[in-house]
Amino acid sequence: MRRGKTGGAYGIAVSAVFTALSLAFLYLSNLLPVGWLGFIAVAGLLPAGAIISGGIGAGLFCFIGTAVLAFLLLPGKESAVFYVILFGHYPVIKYYIERLRKQLFEWVLKLLLCNALFTVLWFAFRTLFLPSLPESLQFPLPFYLAGNAAFVVYDIGFTKLIAFYYSRFERFRKNINH
Repeated sequence: MRRGKTGGAYGIAVSAVFTALSLAFLYLSNLLPVGWLGFIAVAGLLPAGAIISGGIGAGLFCFIGTAVLAFLLLPGKESAVFYVILFGHYPVIKYYIERLRKQLFEWVLKLLLCNALFTVLWFAFRTLFLPSLPESLQFPLPFYLAGNAAFVVYDIGFTKLIAFYYSRFERFRKNINH
């Protein structure tokens, strides 16, 4: 993921816009429970726009601002928890991992992160909500397999979306500067 070269007031403004958009999607996840995870995933994409447009600091501010505001303002905190654990920080982590420029190593790191986060979610969910799981669900292999497949599709789509956004942002920036 490439990042914008701008910063300062522009980076703050960009971060604020993407934070507001992320918060709106998280709010929609509370209003429309049918697609709640999809809305949270979209909210998690938006810090990448802040990174591209305003730099890594703008992306971090977008993630942190959205997380804090989500916990303060959303009626249901589940969306905020999923945003913080799974999606919100991923654009920043993806940015740093992809700077390594070693695709196999990048995928290993991404999948390790994915499985570590799934493990946190699995044990937290099981401990809080399902203390007495049936024996057939004690080992969550289907959860991990489906989660890893969904993660790979999410990451590939995310990369394509970043490339599309970057090409549009660069064209817009070039038009403004001329």
